Amino acid sequence: MFMHNKRLMYTVRVGAPDPKLASLMLEQFGGPDGELAAAMRYFTQGLGDDDPGRKDMLIDIATEELSHLEVIGSIIAMLGKGTRGRLAEGVDAGAGLLTSLTAGGESHTLSVLYGSGPSLVNSAGVPWTAAYVDSRGDPTCDLRSNIAAESRAKIIYERLINITDDAGVKDALTFLMTREIAHQKSFEKALYAIEDNFPPGKLPGDPKFTDSYYNSSQGEGDTRGPWNQGEDWEFISDPDRMAAVDGGSGEASVKLSASDSRALNRMMERTASRADGNPLTGAELGSGAQLDIGGRPLS
Repeated sequence: MFMHNKRLMYTVRVGAPDPKLASLMLEQFGGPDGELAAAMRYFTQGLGDDDPGRKDMLIDIATEELSHLEVIGSIIAMLGKGTRGRLAEGVDAGAGLLTSLTAGGESHTLSVLYGSGPSLVNSAGVPWTAAYVDSRGDPTCDLRSNIAAESRAKIIYERLINITDDAGVKDALTFLMTREIAHQKSFEKALYAIEDNFPPGKLPGDPKFTDSYYNSSQGEGDTRGPWNQGEDWEFISDPDRMAAVDGGSGEASVKLSASDSRALNRMMERTASRADGNPLTGAELGSGAQLDIGGRPLS
């Protein structure tokens, strides 16, 4: 059961309308790293999780993300208040109104199409999609994805903070950014509370390959570090050891039934390219080149 409290989780104080800034703020409303995507990601995970502690945490954070959606949506609405009435009433009609709407950005989409209110699109006008919810139903996999999602959202909030001089907007965005940090901490604790959390899932990796580092891009710039050296790694640079790593031929094969094999051979014969000819092509005819009767260019 949900109940809505009409008071925002954090007070929104916008100094002045700014339709261009409102359009950019849509990134955290209907974008891939925005609050709706986060809420839906954690809700679906929580509903499917059988661990009571993780379920409680996920539903708590999902519900808070909806509160954040309300905060960022309110910021967008306040930033659009100045153009909402002018557009509806035709004040400063024509070029003057258009200039005030666009303000050097893409805010005309928000103003004209959505009436300066928050809409479920990102800052480029791309509609929100459930494809942003990348849950897989395994807690060790999903918690890592959640940590990454909170990290990405934190960076987007940083960038939004850096592009505005509005002190009230900066204040609210700083709160939202800070909560991304808190959520990342919770997800990390929940991940490491699972004793066997790596690798994700149940099946172990093949020990012949789990500790191999293949130096597949060789040349100037090759660098060694803890990601490819030390007792945890076998560093492999020999191309012959990379093709094929299983010790086989490195070629693809399939076992076909007799009927499939006959059909495949017939198709190969019918579609074979001859190497002993030089057929005249449309490209040669269209080039205007002088050709002999066999279609060969004349010297």
